[in-house]
Amino acid sequence: MPERRPRPAATPKKHAWRRQPDQPVVPSAPSVQAPVHRDRETVVQASVYRDGHRISSPDSLAETYRQLREEPSGMAWIGLHRPTESELHSLAAEFDLHELAVEDALEAHQRPKLERYGDTLFVVLRAARYMDAQEEVDFGELHVFVGRDFLITVRHGAAPDLSAVRHRMEETPELLALGPEAVLYAILDAVVDGYAPVVAGVQNDIDEIETEVFGGDPAVSRRIYELSREMVEFQRATRPLVGMLHGLMAGFAKYGTDEELQRYLRDVADHVTHISERVDGFRQALTEILTVNGTLVTQQQNAEMRALAEAGFEQNEEIKKISSWAAILFAPTLVGTIYGMNFENMPELSWGFGYPFAIGLMGVVCVSLYVIFKRRDWL
Repeated sequence: MPERRPRPAATPKKHAWRRQPDQPVVPSAPSVQAPVHRDRETVVQASVYRDGHRISSPDSLAETYRQLREEPSGMAWIGLHRPTESELHSLAAEFDLHELAVEDALEAHQRPKLERYGDTLFVVLRAARYMDAQEEVDFGELHVFVGRDFLITVRHGAAPDLSAVRHRMEETPELLALGPEAVLYAILDAVVDGYAPVVAGVQNDIDEIETEVFGGDPAVSRRIYELSREMVEFQRATRPLVGMLHGLMAGFAKYGTDEELQRYLRDVADHVTHISERVDGFRQALTEILTVNGTLVTQQQNAEMRALAEAGFEQNEEIKKISSWAAILFAPTLVGTIYGMNFENMPELSWGFGYPFAIGLMGVVCVSLYVIFKRRDWL
C-alpha cells in the first residue's frame, strides 16, 4: 500500500497532535485484502474535508483511507455507532491508534478522561439527555480519536447528536478549516450544551419533590433515591471534564492552536465549571431533602403512634367503666340468684327480716363497690 504523502511544507496552519511529515503510516494487510464496507448501523458518516469544505462522502472505510491519502491537506471525519471489532482494528491500522485506546472504545463503560498516545489524543466523554416522559436522565458514552488529519467518533448510546455538530461545523467552514482540534471543540461544546436541559429538568424535579415531601406523599422517598443515583452519575460525567479541559487548553497553548479556538475552549470550560457546581448543589440538596423527609416521616409516625396510644388509653378507660358497672351489678345478681333457689331448708327462709336483709345486703355491696371504683378513678 502506498505511504501517506506528507503535507506540503507551505501549509500555514499548524495543528496540535500532528504527525511528523516524514513519518508514514503503513496500514496492515487486512485493510487492503478485506476492506470494511459501510454499515449504516455502525458507520454513521464518513467525510473528507479540505479547507473547511466537504469534498467527498466515501461509502466505505477503505474508500475514506484512499481519498484522504490523495488529499495531503485534507481531513477525515469518521463517525461510528457501536462499531465492530474489525472496523476499529481497521481504523487502528490506518491511523496508528493505540491498542489500549481501541480496547476502551470497544468495551465502553469508561469514565471521562483525556489521554495522549503519541500524536493522537483519546478523549472519553459522557453525554446526557433528559427524558421528559420518564423524568429520567439518559447517559451516553462518546470516544473521540483526534489526530493530525483525522477525527474519529465512537458513540455508545443515543446522546449526543453529532449530526447537529457536523451540520454546525459545515455551516462555518472558517472554523472547520482549523482542523480536528476545532471539531473536538465543537463536540465538547455540544456535550456540555446538552447538560443544560438536564440541569433544568433536574431542577424542576427537585422543586416537585420538595412539594411532595411537605405534602406527605409516601412515594417521594423512592423518587429522591432514584434522582440521587442519577446525580451521582451526572457528577461522574461532569466533574472530570473540568480537569480535562484545563489540560486540553494547556495543550492548545503549547502547540500554538488558533487563539480564537483557545477562547472558545475557555468558554466551554467555564460552562463545565458552572454545571459541575450546579450538579454538586443538586446532590447536596437531595441529601438535605432526604434528611428532611426522614424527619417528617418520623414525626408522622410518632403522631400516629401517639394517636394510637391515646385511642388505646380512651378504650382502656371505657373498659374500666364497663368492668366497674358489671361488677356492681353482679353483686345483687349473685344474692338474688342464691335466694331464688327452690330449697326448703335454706337459712333465713322462715325469718321475718330475711327479705329486707337480702335487699339491704345487695345495696351495701353495690354502694361499697361503687365507692371503691370511684376512688380508683374507674368511674
